[in-house]
Amino acid sequence: MRITTKSRYATRMVLDIALHDSEGPVQSRDIARRQSIPLKYLEKLIRELRKAGLINSRRGPQGGHMLAKPAEDISVGDIVRIMECPPQYDDCACADKVCIECTMSDECLTHGIWVETARAMYDKLDSYVIGNLIK
Repeated sequence: MRITTKSRYATRMVLDIALHDSEGPVQSRDIARRQSIPLKYLEKLIRELRKAGLINSRRGPQGGHMLAKPAEDISVGDIVRIMECPPQYDDCACADKVCIECTMSDECLTHGIWVETARAMYDKLDSYVIGNLIK
């Protein structure tokens, strides 16, 4: 599976919010500056994470972004699943029905390899919890 810039930037953004949300809502321009992410791109990621229920946003001078649930309940795997929908597999492996099933999967001799590989990768990504990473 290919982990895109969207996933890497979104993970950095969520970590940044988790690190700074004790000061109140975290503003986009501050995240963009600290993480060296273009503001326009960051805003696109924010919309996707907000739509998925991972972050909340507040408008206005005291506005910004905050996690929608505790950092201990968010894994890097959660973020990658949101950003890589559908996942960018090599048009083959579909672990846990998270992408469009390959038309040859029933007769493909290697299909199981790619499914197990994708599952192992997500298991590893799920082991990285935002709450633990910020400690």
